[in-house]
Amino acid sequence: MSTDRTSPGPGGPAGPAAIGTDTPAGAAGPATGAGPRGDTRIHNIGYRGYDGARLGRAYARRSLYTQSLRGSYGLGRSGKSKVLPMILFAVMCLPAAIIVAVAVATDLKDLPLDYTRYAIFTQAVIGLYLAAQAPQSVSRDLRFKTVPLYFSRPIERVDYVLAKYGAMASALFLLTGVPLVILYVGSLLAEMDFAEQTKGFGQGLVSVALLSVLFGGIGLVLAALTPRRGFGVAGVIATLTISYGAVSTLQAIAWGSGSPAAVKWIGLFSPITLIDGVQTAFLGASSSFPGELGPSAGAGVVYLLVVLALVLGSYAVLMRRYRKVGL
Repeated sequence: MSTDRTSPGPGGPAGPAAIGTDTPAGAAGPATGAGPRGDTRIHNIGYRGYDGARLGRAYARRSLYTQSLRGSYGLGRSGKSKVLPMILFAVMCLPAAIIVAVAVATDLKDLPLDYTRYAIFTQAVIGLYLAAQAPQSVSRDLRFKTVPLYFSRPIERVDYVLAKYGAMASALFLLTGVPLVILYVGSLLAEMDFAEQTKGFGQGLVSVALLSVLFGGIGLVLAALTPRRGFGVAGVIATLTISYGAVSTLQAIAWGSGSPAAVKWIGLFSPITLIDGVQTAFLGASSSFPGELGPSAGAGVVYLLVVLALVLGSYAVLMRRYRKVGL
């Protein structure tokens, strides 16, 4: 890591020397060249330390968090970096806008899609966004060794991990939460029951907040395991897609073979079904499991503990990974 930067100035301790013409030491003169007699002299230009305000670790952490969050949507980056995240954000919001338009035009009394079901319905878009942006957040730092260049003094490992984790979770929360806001505003415009819609909206926000923290941790861990962005993208997509496909297939087999009790426990092995199980058990959501056999409150505790274990485990793996690379 780099140390505090200094700026050139007079009167400081000895610093790099400049070779100039035949002028008195310390006086202004050209950097190089020969004087009238063809001789040269060495000038001590000196250095002096920085005496300004030091804003501390909290400011550094906030700065890195803000920069990483903006980068997740291509802000502050090249135009082509904005294309994919903005398209995916628009795709996430489009179904909500269509639902609102239909609800207002046809005087529906209830939304055709519950708030807690929206993220389950659009999980493919969430997975693509995570696969694209998690490697962007951490892989380039590992590949090009740019972490030491962020600040004029070393950043603590815990600050870096918290800033990156918080930014990725916040980006996912924006991606999944804004469509719920559209649904909520549309339900009020359609004059649906205020109390019922507010309750559903609150439950939906809790659900997507939990999803954002879980998915953000998993995505960053997979992306941080390799400095190659392409490998990180493939790892995130494969993990989310294969786990969900395998769990859905096994649940369907268990349901079809007359073993409904196994359906809820199989759901523990995929991130999206974990969220489905938690919101079914505690948020009054309808389950997407076969036969809508979501976990009860007792089994829901197990689901919640697994989610918390994955979140804490992701944080621990990230800390270990960045200790290994020397941060």
